[in-house]
Amino acid sequence: MSDLAREMTAKIERGVRLESPQEVTPEYRDSLVHLMTMQADSELAGGYGYVPWIAKAPTVEEKHVVAQIVKDELRHAAVMYGLLGDLGFDVARHVQHHDETFTMRIQADADIGTRRITSDKRVNIFYYPIDTWADFVFFNFCMDRGAGHQLEDVRGCSWGPWARAIEGIFKEEKFHIRHGEHWVERLAGDPATRAEAQRTFEKWYVRTLKIFGRPGSPKNRVYRALRLKLRDNDEVRRAFQAEVQGLCKRFGLEVPEWRPTWSELPEEAQIPG
Repeated sequence: MSDLAREMTAKIERGVRLESPQEVTPEYRDSLVHLMTMQADSELAGGYGYVPWIAKAPTVEEKHVVAQIVKDELRHAAVMYGLLGDLGFDVARHVQHHDETFTMRIQADADIGTRRITSDKRVNIFYYPIDTWADFVFFNFCMDRGAGHQLEDVRGCSWGPWARAIEGIFKEEKFHIRHGEHWVERLAGDPATRAEAQRTFEKWYVRTLKIFGRPGSPKNRVYRALRLKLRDNDEVRRAFQAEVQGLCKRFGLEVPEWRPTWSELPEEAQIPG
């Protein structure tokens, strides 16, 4: 182990946050860049996917809310790309190379499992289209909530700039989640939209469960050793499931049984935005 690695590890073990690229090993930097690029790309791709719903939202008030969510997501992307730029990552080249790809969506009835089908690092779920208002609000309800559970670990991570930046992002994601909850309760409580609500929930719930990765994965162990993550993938997923189950009981929605084939899930959790 190099002197730099020993010094870095000692700081991490003492709970001291790392603040500059000069303090970290190449392995730490590569892991950090990988995780933050997943978040940045997901924030940008997610914002692009929401844009059409500014025009299609059911009321003027909801158009304003959707526009605010789009603004939040693009702000999150700008923050994350800024952090990457501070690490020497060529943000302009990366975004220019992928910008058109970020708008690409697959057919609504397609199933690509957990694969990425483009060269950017967005979370797999952002390939799926948001075709209905129910899709939009259940995406808020499921995916934004999943993102919140993932980003809880970042709040206590060893990279100081990321941990501080995530606080503002986390607050705005909570707003998106509350928006989803409001509309889920409304759709689930209306006999005219209840069946659609149940179908749409099942679709986005299962897709969200897949983003958390495999239990006990080697990559997760590396991230935890570097304190870029704090929990095993499955521990985070179970926390998400428990919260959703409680809400669904309140709203009268049935939570579908999910029996994963663990080998088909990605080794690492995907950081959503």
